Amino acid sequence: MDFIIVDNYEEMSKRARDIFVEKVNKKPNAVLGLATGSTPERFYELLIDAYKQNNVSFENATSFNLDEYVGVSPDNSQSYHHYMNEKLFNHINLPAKQANLPEGETEDLQEACNKYEEKIKNAGGVDLQLLGIGLNGHIGFNEPGTPFDQETHVVDLAPSTREANARFFDSIDEVPTKAITMGIKTIMQSKQIVLLISGEKKADCLYQLVNDPISEDFPASILREHPNVTIIADKAAASKINK
Repeated sequence: MDFIIVDNYEEMSKRARDIFVEKVNKKPNAVLGLATGSTPERFYELLIDAYKQNNVSFENATSFNLDEYVGVSPDNSQSYHHYMNEKLFNHINLPAKQANLPEGETEDLQEACNKYEEKIKNAGGVDLQLLGIGLNGHIGFNEPGTPFDQETHVVDLAPSTREANARFFDSIDEVPTKAITMGIKTIMQSKQIVLLISGEKKADCLYQLVNDPISEDFPASILREHPNVTIIADKAAASKINK
């Protein structure tokens, strides 16, 4: 693992932007793995700025998002389809047909999982995957106990995950109980991974990631076995580790 410890959230976001812009400029048809949530919001703003300043083009790139809620329409304001359109896709030149998210509103969820996995493989796999980390160590929506050899699948969201995401809904009762997510095996097959960690509340997560044994009880721990992971953490998140 490579560590980049920066002063603050803004610097973390800029470093991540630089890595992604460099990747797409070197490989215009790069396959990008994208994430949602509050952590990458500034990163996406900076990526849009880079595009508008003609520093990067996404015309030939392809993207695959980590996850989507089950039973939520893509048009729903709380869906990750909507999030990605609002935060990124509507503002850059990535063709809509090249922007992929799991299909969470379908009667055959297993088929949706299989198709998503197949699309990623047919694209040649993810070149550069963006990740955040949950308070319980989840990556994507792979909750504690998820087998490391799991591909794209349907997951029951842990209470702590639903509680953490409740801020995006009117009440926790509206937070979906299931999601489709890239599996840990799928994530680990990415050629390069960038993990963003920001804020004091994530300090214990980063400490566990670095110091505790690799275990399915803390899904992100498997990242220590990946050959090309860069962790970008601000000082608040890195406060409990020794660089």
